[in-house]
Amino acid sequence: MTTWTDSTADRPITFSAPSGVDRSAHHRLDEAWLAAAWSHPTTRVFVVSGGQALIDDTPDGRTELIMTPSFEAPLTEAHRYYLGTDEEGVSYFALQKDSLPGRLDQSARAAGLREAGLLLSPRDAGLLVHAVALENWQRMHRFCSRCGERTVIAAAGHIRRCPACGAEHYPRTDPAVIMLVTDEQDRALLGRQVHWPEGRFSTLAGFVEPGESIEQSVAREVYEEAGVVVGDVEYVASQPWPFPSSLMLGFMARATSSEIQVDGEEIEEARWFSRDDLTAAFASGEVLPPYGISIAARLIEQWYGKPLPRP
Repeated sequence: MTTWTDSTADRPITFSAPSGVDRSAHHRLDEAWLAAAWSHPTTRVFVVSGGQALIDDTPDGRTELIMTPSFEAPLTEAHRYYLGTDEEGVSYFALQKDSLPGRLDQSARAAGLREAGLLLSPRDAGLLVHAVALENWQRMHRFCSRCGERTVIAAAGHIRRCPACGAEHYPRTDPAVIMLVTDEQDRALLGRQVHWPEGRFSTLAGFVEPGESIEQSVAREVYEEAGVVVGDVEYVASQPWPFPSSLMLGFMARATSSEIQVDGEEIEEARWFSRDDLTAAFASGEVLPPYGISIAARLIEQWYGKPLPRP
């Protein structure tokens, strides 16, 4: 059995590394504290719009999320979200706007998490994930699901309250399972979704259904998508995935059958790969690895024993 080598084990899963920012949820309802934090000269603010923010490359080769002091930030009436405070006492806010502000030096560029996730520091990536997740939820849940009244923002962006019926609504997170399945020959099952480019293969994945355990979800999704029966299921790690509101729960699973029958709707093609098969397919270009920000790459690496080639 190949183990996860030091070269892969030391690399944190994208969006899951410690950011150094304490979300400090106890401050979200303290309007006086929030006002003081907003006006503090060390506070830093960035704008999020449509899942994107401004990033910039520094002279020393790093990529940073562009943040400004609060007194330089664009005005907003309600869409100001407190994201937390770091160990040095710096507080961070995100502003949701209809468009990103321009930059006088023209050096900045707009980027979403798929591009910026691998470039930003754990602090900046964590802040952007938090802000994008809140923005997605805020844009899609403006009305009360109980009575239909328009809701108002509270708790520094983490609650929407209904002024009519008093209901409180919280940010939605949809649990999803993502799994690398191996068989008795220790081959890995990889599939290609219908809308993916030719050659792009990755792990199977799907949403947890109501009344279902995550282990049951793993087995059901693998059978539905590839016709393979799964036995043992082992949890590995999780990853926030705000596209728009998921939490990916990563697993290793052992198949008890090997015949593949794809559903043809979500999965167009699925194959068993030995490590040698996958190495040769990468080298020839027959198979493209999953995108680097996804936990899928780390699950495959755990079995593969070394980092995957960059797509």
